[in-house]
Amino acid sequence: MHQAAAEGRAPRTWQAGRGRRLRFAALCAAGVAALLVSVALAITIGPADIGVADVWAVVGAHLGLGSSGLTPIRDGIVWQLRLPRTLLAAVCGAGLAVCGAVMQSLLRNPLADPFVLGVSSGASTGAVAVVVLGAGGGAVTVSAGAFVGAVVSFALVLLGSQVLGGTMDRVVLSGVAAMQLFSALTSFVVMTAADAEQTRGVLFWLLGSLGNVGWSEVWVCLAVLAVVLLVCAAHAHALDAFAFGQDAAATLGVHVARTRLILLSVTALLTAALVSSAGAIGFVGLVLPHATRALVGPGHARLLPVTALTGAVFLVWVDTLARTALDPQEVPVGVVTSLIGVPAFLLVLYRSRKVTTS
Repeated sequence: MHQAAAEGRAPRTWQAGRGRRLRFAALCAAGVAALLVSVALAITIGPADIGVADVWAVVGAHLGLGSSGLTPIRDGIVWQLRLPRTLLAAVCGAGLAVCGAVMQSLLRNPLADPFVLGVSSGASTGAVAVVVLGAGGGAVTVSAGAFVGAVVSFALVLLGSQVLGGTMDRVVLSGVAAMQLFSALTSFVVMTAADAEQTRGVLFWLLGSLGNVGWSEVWVCLAVLAVVLLVCAAHAHALDAFAFGQDAAATLGVHVARTRLILLSVTALLTAALVSSAGAIGFVGLVLPHATRALVGPGHARLLPVTALTGAVFLVWVDTLARTALDPQEVPVGVVTSLIGVPAFLLVLYRSRKVTTS
């Protein structure tokens, strides 16, 4: 009888696993389709009269598949202005959402986001040093200065956490200290050395902006995102173990110190690359991982790719809203994500409270 019961359970377990795999595949396919459609539609939205067919024609023409038939101006609007901006929005949304999911697991903190390590504050200081102080003598771009500042900030966080003991609590405390330090430096430089025009430009960048981006930023951020996604996917089971604590992860065979250093480093690298290109875009890495867990559960093998697709689609449409809502004036993307993210996050907290009390 026990053998028959076991044989009965095995098919049910296999069918349940197959159902989960099919659902995950369907979600990924739907996410990819939604992303492609979103990119194509977002490019058409704006003052220029451009349709979806025109977008595909321009892309095909630049890939060597014939002529688009559009005027050089309309071709440039698609290929040089809207397409790289929209693609960078997708890359930033995917990267920030993935970094948030990883940080929440590593820190076992649902309030963790990609900026908890002080990377965005360091990037802000680097950008301000280039714009206001003229660091680099004109040979260093704002993005390069921001990236250097982000890397310096993360290096200080790692150094501080090791001096203080090397635990994750110390990492968070070091990140908070670095955030306050570089925020103070940024404010000091802006107040003492920037004129009105520089202050407005710096403020716009600090709030997150995808304007004036080119293909170089897209390719760099996309390459970093691809590498980080592969590294995080390879450590998906370790991230599942970290959700139960470092002791539990070590018991399950995870090399805690090495895995933690790898994951912290790659998420900080990706965050630095994204912030250096688009500024600090808040709430994407905080809210979207929670929303995605409601769809696919806590397992990171499924959570990470679906989170990346969700973040990409989300930020494509947020950026479209930011650049068209008050046309011809542009709203910083970080402002729109905060306006959307705050009520969404409160809703997530309310639902989690209902689950906890039931």
